[in-house]
This record gives sequence, structure tokens and C-alpha cells, in this order.
Amino acid sequence: MKSSRIAPFAAAFALCLGGSSFGHVVLQDSAAAANSSYRAAFRVGHGCDGQATTAMRITVPAGFNGAQPMPKAGWTLSTKIGPLPVPYESHGKKYTEGVLEISWTANGPENALPAAYYDEFVVRGTTPVKAGPLWFKVLQSCAKGANDWAEVPASGTSTKGLKSPAALLEVLDVQATGGHAH
Repeated sequence: MKSSRIAPFAAAFALCLGGSSFGHVVLQDSAAAANSSYRAAFRVGHGCDGQATTAMRITVPAGFNGAQPMPKAGWTLSTKIGPLPVPYESHGKKYTEGVLEISWTANGPENALPAAYYDEFVVRGTTPVKAGPLWFKVLQSCAKGANDWAEVPASGTSTKGLKSPAALLEVLDVQATGGHAH
């Protein structure tokens, strides 16, 4: 692999990491190549005003195709399937329906995520063909209250000034090598 292909990706990735805040729900890896397999690990850094997290709901943005959630021990996993805003083709098959939302719900207080701890909720899928920002809206429900991480800036990718920003994935226009993976 030529280093000239890696340099733009590495530079953008480093910039994205520098802006991450653990006070919000953020992605472990905040940048990915366009039209490639991506493992989205949503990091939850705290509860709601000291209350344990009891549920997480992620809205899958248009263009993030083939979303597959990872089960968590002690949590019930569910998905909402429906018509996709933008159908896509994969392996010669056209998809007009797909996963629109993914939810994890703790199977009782003993399985809830204490406010003082952090954890990750994982989804994999394929990034959009077109580069640009991709926003994942996340509703974090707690024993009392909730955090709705759904704010998106009017333009650009700066979340400065937003109280409850959505999780940002920077989809980069880089040449992938070695084909695609599942």
C-alpha cells in the first residue's frame, strides 16, 4: 500500500479523534473510508444525572447499509425494520428495506450500566459510497431521565455549542485496497 493513500486518511482520522469528548455518546473510531465495512462502537461514558443507563436506541442514518447489531449479555436486543430512504445493491441483490433503529434494553436493574462506568454498544455495516459526515442519533434512557444525543449542526461538523450532539462518523474519500470485508 502506498503511503500517499494512507496520509489523507490518517490526517483526517487524527483530527477527528482530537475532537472527541467522553462526556457524550461517541464512536470509538470517528472516521472510516467510503463504501467500506465499518464497526461502529458507541461509547457511553456516563449515565443520566447519576442514574444508571437502562436502554440505548440508535437511529441508523441513511446510507449506512446492512446494519447488524452485536448482542450484549444481560440486554435484550431489538431492531426496527422498514423501507430505506435510499435503496442499495449488495452482491447482486437490491435492498429496499433494512434496519432503521437498533435498541438494547437492560434485563433488569442488575444488568443496567452504572453511571460511574462506561461501556460500548456495537453495530457493523457498510459506509456510504459518498464521503461526508454521517450522524448517528442515540437515545440513552436511564433509571430516571434520558439523554437524547440527537443534535446535528446546521452546517459542517463542529459540535461546539451543542448540548447533546449526535455521534459523528467522518466518511472519507480514500482508495480502499484488498476488496471489501464482512
